[in-house]
Amino acid sequence: MSTPHTTPENVLSALGLVKTFGGIKATQDVTLNIKHGARHALIGPNGAGKTTLINLLTGVLKPTSGRIELLGEDISDLSPHLRVRRGLVRTFQINQLFDTLTPLETLSLVVSQHMGKGSVWYTPMGQSDEVLARVHELLTQFRLYEVMDTKTSLMSYGKRRLLEMAIALACNPRVLLLDEPVAGVPTGERDELLATVAALPADVSILLIEHDMDLVFNFATHMTVLVNGAVLTEGSPEEIANDPLVKAVYLGHTQIEGHTYV
Repeated sequence: MSTPHTTPENVLSALGLVKTFGGIKATQDVTLNIKHGARHALIGPNGAGKTTLINLLTGVLKPTSGRIELLGEDISDLSPHLRVRRGLVRTFQINQLFDTLTPLETLSLVVSQHMGKGSVWYTPMGQSDEVLARVHELLTQFRLYEVMDTKTSLMSYGKRRLLEMAIALACNPRVLLLDEPVAGVPTGERDELLATVAALPADVSILLIEHDMDLVFNFATHMTVLVNGAVLTEGSPEEIANDPLVKAVYLGHTQIEGHTYV
């Protein structure tokens, strides 16, 4: 097999990534290519190495060997905040929000900073017309208008997840890593969240890490299965759903829309 390499259609590539902790190899020669406009899901059982891989991609961890490329450039040594500036943005499994701020205040802060207006002393934070227009666009897109003046600590968990995605999109990502966006969201709020995820801009390439297979199979057009820190297989949802190796990794099978999936 020839060595995979980054092509112009790949916006984010992990190439032969290895991460060891002492004698434990948490990531084993992982190669993963995210194409432009992708709706790509990363799945695997607990302990498969998904979180380690995401932390490598985003710069939280440094690979033992291998490299990471964003838009064809090696970003393996860049700090997390510089990767965000280059267009690689993530959400977290556990909310990372300012509880005392409202969505309006939070998004004004993020948009102002991203537009380079956060340090303009003569303009109050978030008060430029350009900033306000973008903030209201995000409030509408992520269904936060009715709670825009509510402190984050008082919002429902589903709305908090939507706010986190709005913050990520405020950074104008080229690649967005969604880390279990529906984790902990009550059933009554899931439909709104799923609909918002489905409507994310087509030009933003998305890598979804998720245990909820309803979301995975309704969202993804390509899937990678990670097991014991290594890529087991990848392919279309149809191919993954009917792969005997994938079925063997999980205990039990579930039916959805005529497909057997894990």
